[in-house]
Amino acid sequence: MVATPSRPTISLPSDQQASGRTLGEEEILKVAEAIRSGTLTSTKGTMVKQLEKRFAEMLGVKYAYACASGSGAIHCAVAAIDPEPGDEIITTSITDMGGLTPILYQGAIPVFADVDPNTWNVTAETIEQCITERTKAIVVTHIFGNPCEMTAIMELANSRGIPVIEDCAQAYLATCKEQPVGTIGAVGCFSLQQGKHITTGEGGLVVTNDDALAHRLFLFINKGFDYGNLSQPDHYFIALNNRMCELQGAVALAQMDKLEGCVSNRQAAADKLTAKLQGIPGLLPPVHADDSTHVYWKYALRVDKNVIRDGAVGLAKRLKEEKGIFSAPRYIQKPAFQCIIFEEQRTFGNSRWPFTLATPEAVDYNPEKFPGTFSGLEWVLVLPWNENYTDEHIDYIAASVREVAGDLTI
Repeated sequence: MVATPSRPTISLPSDQQASGRTLGEEEILKVAEAIRSGTLTSTKGTMVKQLEKRFAEMLGVKYAYACASGSGAIHCAVAAIDPEPGDEIITTSITDMGGLTPILYQGAIPVFADVDPNTWNVTAETIEQCITERTKAIVVTHIFGNPCEMTAIMELANSRGIPVIEDCAQAYLATCKEQPVGTIGAVGCFSLQQGKHITTGEGGLVVTNDDALAHRLFLFINKGFDYGNLSQPDHYFIALNNRMCELQGAVALAQMDKLEGCVSNRQAAADKLTAKLQGIPGLLPPVHADDSTHVYWKYALRVDKNVIRDGAVGLAKRLKEEKGIFSAPRYIQKPAFQCIIFEEQRTFGNSRWPFTLATPEAVDYNPEKFPGTFSGLEWVLVLPWNENYTDEHIDYIAASVREVAGDLTI
């Protein structure tokens, strides 16, 4: 029987609009304060410096620096590690390009590790398969706000003397064994882009406890210039201006007051939805390790195409058309290494640099090496998620998913 489309009965808050953001009078007042000060550069102002101090205190780390974007945060971290041309940096096959191009810009080779198809995260086991004598660092992404298994990953990394960079763009206040992500590896990177837990439109933050790495992070944000070393000021290495401005810093300061509430609301709403989705044939709600906390940047579930006709794609299509729920089947659609930049090795002019320095094994993207990646992307359905969801919103999402999944059950 062909289902009769019904009109959506409810509009969900969106993180692309005011309905799904916590932006309000607090941010307006802070921005006004910055404007009235007449100082909008962070080299002279106070807003960004206050933000950095508060962020470091919140996470319990020695250093936090604000920068221009989440991609910039990853770039700063890679530059701080200071790879030689052709060094290899292990990363994940399911991530945003903003976490990959910084590696190439620094002359290193991204080497993709496979993921656990149940969490879409890299694991110690998949990382270990990629380690060579040329491995300079490991970048782990806590995808959707669900922490990677950091205990095993750090044991592996420490045993080989390899620094770990944590991409926490989607994982504010997530923890592993009660330790915040971003503080477990050598450097933690955060994003303040529009769709993150807190936002300044664009913006980023990097944190570390390592004195030497902190100095390089600061320099890379500031064109390689050491503003704090007045006895011998100079530009010490190649770096652009990655600074955050005072207007962004003002917004971020006000947003920080709302972060814990945002995370708490998202977790509570996710727990309610998970309870309501239990027992639906073909649907597997998100899972996380017992010793970690998931902060739900998005609500990603697995859809079994052997049970639900057309799998995640079919379910998403019906949710959009009949219920007004805009989900994302397959998330990034294809593994990062299948993007043109990697398939054609398109970099600087026709040089292909730094791919010209890569070993064949490092750039071997044979699909057989990535069963978890392909399985994970095929099964994943990413539901939009928001701190402003009410019980009515959760009830609507749960009832819609249950109804459509029931219609599509084979």
